[in-house]
Amino acid sequence: MKIDYKNIEIHFASYGTATKTIVLLHGFLENQTMWDYFVQEYSKTYRVITIDLLGHGQTPCLGYVHTMEDQADAVHAVLQYLKVDKATIMGHSMGGYIALAFAELYPELVTGIVLQNSSSLPDSDERKTNRNRAIAAVKQNATAFVRMSIANLFSEENRDFFSQEIEDLRDQALQTPLQGIVAALEGMKVRKSRESLLHTANVPILLVLGKKDQSLPYDEHAPQAKGTPVKLVTYPHGHMAHIESRNELLAETLDFFKGV
Repeated sequence: MKIDYKNIEIHFASYGTATKTIVLLHGFLENQTMWDYFVQEYSKTYRVITIDLLGHGQTPCLGYVHTMEDQADAVHAVLQYLKVDKATIMGHSMGGYIALAFAELYPELVTGIVLQNSSSLPDSDERKTNRNRAIAAVKQNATAFVRMSIANLFSEENRDFFSQEIEDLRDQALQTPLQGIVAALEGMKVRKSRESLLHTANVPILLVLGKKDQSLPYDEHAPQAKGTPVKLVTYPHGHMAHIESRNELLAETLDFFKGV
């Protein structure tokens, strides 16, 4: 399915006919197919919506910087088209940043938030520098950048075990246009802190982190949940809990959804 939006087409899918809705937002270099396994399970009980975010999957780029607010507005356009007035938003990595931006912009639409290997914190100065290096590397050799980036999302001990999954993810990520990669990196680099939402949101929030996540180091990001009503769940692997801890994440999120 697709809708016209600001002279581009946003591609998305909707599964199931239940009244309670789950919106799944993929991460950087991913697309809506990353959720296929979870869609099969979630749609038995819920209506499930997946979206190719700006510059990813089949959705073209909207500009040269895709801010988290830009992405959230695109998600909102899809939900308006589908006449969804309430939803729980689950996002992986960049998708979690967008989920928080969406919750800030459209709080009346949100019934719960799942931040899977994601964070409410902005990029540190060091991280911004690394984003700039990544942008330069992408412009020089996007293929090399993508191939290296995907493997590093998994904990080191899992890379051989999930070698086929890594190769499949690389093949998909390599279809992301150069402009889409750079626009996402630029948008993530300038995102603001939404840590206050963890304290003030009047909906349940689940934060999922990995002990060996190189993208979001656990010791830096776990403290954001302290002193908040956020439920923190920790898995022993890397940045890809939907693959590395698939069954555990499925059970945890299904339990969470029951309470929203």
